[in-house]
Amino acid sequence: MNMRKHIFSALIAFAVVLSLKGEKDMPKLRWVDDDKSRNAVSNVVMKILREDKSLGYTGNGLAAKNAENAKLLSLRGVSESRREDSKASSNLSNSKTPSGESNTDNILVHGDNLEALKALLPFYAGRVKCIYIDPPYNTGSAFEHYDDNLEHSTWLNIMYPRLKLLREFLREDGSIWISIDDDEQAYMKVMCDEIFGRQNFVTTVVWQKRTSPDMRAIMSDAHDFILLYTKNKEQFKEIRNQLPLNEEQAAVYKNPDNDPRGPWTSTDFTAQGWRPNQMYEIVTPSGAKVLPPEGRCWRHVKEVYERLYAEQRLWFGSDGSGVPRKKVYLSECTGVTPWTWWSNKEVGHNQEAKKENNVLFGTSNAFETPKPERLIQRILTIATNPGDLVLDSFLGSGTTAAVAHKMGRRWIGIEMGEHAKTHCVVRMKKVIDGEQGGISKAVNWHGGGGFKFYELGEPLLDENGAISEGIEYDTLAAHIWWRETDTSWDGSMRKGTFLGVHDGVAYAMLYNGVLHDRSYAGGNVLTPKTMRIIREDVGNAKYDRLIVYGECTKLSSSKLKEANIEFRQTPYDIVTRR
Repeated sequence: MNMRKHIFSALIAFAVVLSLKGEKDMPKLRWVDDDKSRNAVSNVVMKILREDKSLGYTGNGLAAKNAENAKLLSLRGVSESRREDSKASSNLSNSKTPSGESNTDNILVHGDNLEALKALLPFYAGRVKCIYIDPPYNTGSAFEHYDDNLEHSTWLNIMYPRLKLLREFLREDGSIWISIDDDEQAYMKVMCDEIFGRQNFVTTVVWQKRTSPDMRAIMSDAHDFILLYTKNKEQFKEIRNQLPLNEEQAAVYKNPDNDPRGPWTSTDFTAQGWRPNQMYEIVTPSGAKVLPPEGRCWRHVKEVYERLYAEQRLWFGSDGSGVPRKKVYLSECTGVTPWTWWSNKEVGHNQEAKKENNVLFGTSNAFETPKPERLIQRILTIATNPGDLVLDSFLGSGTTAAVAHKMGRRWIGIEMGEHAKTHCVVRMKKVIDGEQGGISKAVNWHGGGGFKFYELGEPLLDENGAISEGIEYDTLAAHIWWRETDTSWDGSMRKGTFLGVHDGVAYAMLYNGVLHDRSYAGGNVLTPKTMRIIREDVGNAKYDRLIVYGECTKLSSSKLKEANIEFRQTPYDIVTRR
């Protein structure tokens, strides 16, 4: 009996329990070393990303021509989304604002996703419209490409800091969709409540992943869950798209009375309750007189009814004597509201996903746990529009990137395993060349576009705390901007030393010979001469105060105060600002 008590106490000390220590008594998960996990993000070394041009791809001329002819990238929403991008060349900071034909829109990163996410934040914080992740489920199964047999507390320690970072990438109207199964769904839900806010939880989607029961199981699981959270639930509600009608739903629309407006279906013209101004008598076309059924009233007041009647938008049955129903026309239908039950008939299943993978990679090299392209298509249809930016930090075999590309969305994919090269790169090259598997025919995909491939590079600061050799101006500028403002930097306002203005504060940086003058009196030191140049670069920009980064300043504190300048030293203040 004592042994049982000891075991039970140990389990409570180890396992996840709910405590009311959160803000406003919100439950929080507690597990072994959870305090380290909650502080893990700040301890991640900030690295830069280096492009490997041998693995990037822009496709062949035929695919690009087909993409142009098919006009696959709708211009709707693209210009606004693309203004939100950052820059990339030999390292990520040098990118330009993407154009539809440029492969800088899409990036594939090979490396630990915690380090990669931290490296991407200065360029993409607050710019991602939709995040989809399919993390290891911690089911006790061992997959070749993922460690899916992690100790429970280890799994939580892996997921918490990554989710914390992912939230920073979301736009205010952005959303994150997380595939998970029964083993960790409950814990994932409470963890996400803490990170994203319970008020920003939208729903749990149930995806029917199987087509038949697993006869080996005690009770076969037929589904997985997809948790949906937002950065701001109200803003997401405003932009959430409806789903297009499928063939079965469209078939409901008929035209028995040859209405010139085309096929229609009908909806109930009554409403629950009793309202005096909605209890009038209706005379049908056949002369019959009808009142609302007991306990109900008409849906509209009499003036609205008379308008609908005059416009012949009411249906009284084939003999014209029935209770009226309101016509809803197929031509006026903008779609259907998504709901939480996603059948395998609508969005695919595990076997469909494996078949797609087998075609891409062969049966001997197929990814063990892929998702069907139709499932990701459903998510991106609801959450994004053409030109929006999509992120998947557990890219796996590349399904999210492939679907986003085919649907005209821009994408960022992160994968730590070698299958970033053996699967993701291979798959995306095939997509760009116009492969016709998955959703290709449904979205009229013919190929085109491209992507850049990045490896995690050296730390921004070396072991001595100095800026690493070879760090380019725009790279450091982006990191300083992000640390100061909590927003990403796109370089659109930059002019010489001037980085831009945020919330009334202007930022300038003297670094790496930006003035093409490495002498003591110029270069990276703030002097009367460099101050004049900074003022010229700032020009007519409106601001309340000016912050200047540099190696040192030769201006006195009184002179800085008089000029309304706050000086910050590199690299010291880069380290201490965040």
